[in-house]
Amino acid sequence: MIHTINLTKKFGREIAVNNLNLDIKRGELFGFLGPNGAGKTTTIKLLAGLLKPSSGLVFVCGYNVQKDYISARTRMGYIPDIPYLYERLTGREFLRFVSEIYFMGHNEAEKRIEELLDFFEMRSYGDILIEEYSHGMRQKIVMCATMLHNPEVILVDEPMVGLDPKTSRLVKDMFRENAHRGVTIFMSTHTLSLAEEICDRIAIIDKANLVAIGTIDELKKISGIDGRLEEIFLSIT
Repeated sequence: MIHTINLTKKFGREIAVNNLNLDIKRGELFGFLGPNGAGKTTTIKLLAGLLKPSSGLVFVCGYNVQKDYISARTRMGYIPDIPYLYERLTGREFLRFVSEIYFMGHNEAEKRIEELLDFFEMRSYGDILIEEYSHGMRQKIVMCATMLHNPEVILVDEPMVGLDPKTSRLVKDMFRENAHRGVTIFMSTHTLSLAEEICDRIAIIDKANLVAIGTIDELKKISGIDGRLEEIFLSIT
């Protein structure tokens, strides 16, 4: 579902992502870890088509993200670490706007919007301007927008930022349920306990380079540490 070939991104002389090769299957909940500045967010933006690679290729659902951007983008959802929203719209208005971008029918969109607002306990805030939302409420609306068209691939950058414990649990359950249905989830996070709890495989990037990839047990063998992910991560990086 996500396939990269020698994916590289440079900003001037600085290499942000260096020859990244990934092959992530349908229904996999994939964790992407690394220290600050390692290249995690840059990688997600490359996968989403928001940045153009300096070299290399990205395929999502079999589509070349650079050449077949619309075909790839309509099959994916993106949850950024900092939500960007139209503040003079209400939550419902924003979700209706997103549904039109994805050419959803009116009845289908309205039903799905109400389902998602209910799921995230946002129904009573749906007609309030987004400028009045807290950070956590904005994150919930972004998640609603991401899930609106039932994407086949979800890209997530720090999903739990600003969420209360109850909503964090809802999001974890949502990720698991979607992965069980065959949705591929690519999740970048600094919360190692979250990655350890829910991810099928984990990749670790450091100084723009992929330095380890595998299940928790495989990472234990790579690092030589039979401990928690935190110990493994600190050893590898």
